[in-house]
Amino acid sequence: MKGPARYGAVVYARDVRRLADFYRQFFGMTVLRETPDLISLDKDGFNIVIHVPPVEMPEAGFSPVKLFLTVESLAQAREAVTRYGGSVMDGEWCNPVFRLCNIVDPEGNPIQIREFSR
Repeated sequence: MKGPARYGAVVYARDVRRLADFYRQFFGMTVLRETPDLISLDKDGFNIVIHVPPVEMPEAGFSPVKLFLTVESLAQAREAVTRYGGSVMDGEWCNPVFRLCNIVDPEGNPIQIREFSR
């Protein structure tokens, strides 16, 4: 896989090394990238990013797994999500390869959406 993945999941963990070792050993995943805050793993094109949570994880009411999906346009996706029963979370972030924001599905599950640079 070249460059950041377009589809996969972010899994928040207090101990990223321990969780990454589990996925590597049990599922045979390969480390693509490693920093102190995250380890990116791949298996047959599916990407799991094990990441230190951005906030302290509460014991209840917090999902440690967040899907990430690619959209053509963040602006259009942000406008459309409410029509389908979801909502948009505050904030937008970018790097040289893609921009991202977070939405919430009708059941309250967070989803990161990415718009890749052309």
